[in-house]
Amino acid sequence: MGDKRDDNGGDATAKARAAIEQALREAELKWESPSDGNYVVTLPGTRKLSTTCSLIVGRHSLSVNAFVVRRPDENHAEVHRWLLERNTRLYGLGYAIDSLGDVYLVGKLPLSAVTPEEVDRLLGVVVENADGAFNTLLEMGFATSIRKEYAWRTSRGESTRNLEAFAHLLRDE
Repeated sequence: MGDKRDDNGGDATAKARAAIEQALREAELKWESPSDGNYVVTLPGTRKLSTTCSLIVGRHSLSVNAFVVRRPDENHAEVHRWLLERNTRLYGLGYAIDSLGDVYLVGKLPLSAVTPEEVDRLLGVVVENADGAFNTLLEMGFATSIRKEYAWRTSRGESTRNLEAFAHLLRDE
């Protein structure tokens, strides 16, 4: 049967790793590679301090996985509907929930499509849809907790500066 190398001639995984590392260097992101073909990237944010994204080069595909927010405390159906509606507009990734109900962005890309530009594009999608959607998800899934936190902090004279984005939820308090 000849050569026992994988269907991609053994080069696809090496090319994908090189493309990922080039993209991460060019974007000047903080990242580490705990094992061959496994990358953990810290993406800076504005609403969410940072988003951790995992890139795993498999035999035939690149898997992308990023934690977005923990399981909502309330309004599960509304949050899940919002996520599903957003999925129709996402490029290369989709929202998913794990067995605990935590929300992630996940996706797969064939190794033949992995280029530095494509990796950069996918990381941009992660930032926009983890960081960009963060406050909306908090408002929908954690409004009661936000109100309680605000009340607790004001009763103790503590800063509420990081709750300013949710002022419209607090007006009636």
